[in-house]
Amino acid sequence: MRIAVLVSGHGSNLQALLDAKLSGEIVGVLSNRSNAYALERAKQANIDTAVISHQDFPTRESFDARMHQQLLTWHVDLVVLAGFMRILTPDFVKKWEGRMLNIHPSLLPAYKGMHTHQRVLNTGDRLHGCTVHFVTAELDAGQAIAQAILSVSSHDTIETLAQRVHQLEHFIYPQVVQYFCSKQLIWNNHQVYLNNQPLLKPIRFLD
Repeated sequence: MRIAVLVSGHGSNLQALLDAKLSGEIVGVLSNRSNAYALERAKQANIDTAVISHQDFPTRESFDARMHQQLLTWHVDLVVLAGFMRILTPDFVKKWEGRMLNIHPSLLPAYKGMHTHQRVLNTGDRLHGCTVHFVTAELDAGQAIAQAILSVSSHDTIETLAQRVHQLEHFIYPQVVQYFCSKQLIWNNHQVYLNNQPLLKPIRFLD
């Protein structure tokens, strides 16, 4: 199984995937930002990198088309979004439907989009965490595969919540990617199967 990881920043989830003993191979790391430290992580691991700046393209469609061509060049089976800070076009998502994963720092469907830790603190939720899901054209709306859950402390801040959720992400994301690599996790006709059984609700891991 050939994996490409799309990144925009520091790349801590990329590092968790590099450190995991995946049966698949990360063959390329693609970033829209040339200064993303994730690229350095990839180079240290002798993994091919590509920088495709969205600022060089007049439309989202033309940018996504260029990314698609790069993924085809790498002969990719699975696309993993790891802090990739671009909203993807429906056409791009359709081309990789059932073969593209994302991790989101909330217990979806709650708190789609940005600033999830602040929003959790604002509403006083007692539970928080992260969700790995298949990517669909609607933002953060693809079927959830797994969630890692933590209890929010009265002492938590945005920074402490972010750090705690990151630790959960580094645990859960390699697990789900490995499910895909080993073909335990399959997307078929808009239904997700795990170990040949329909996945009706996400797998849950408690902190």
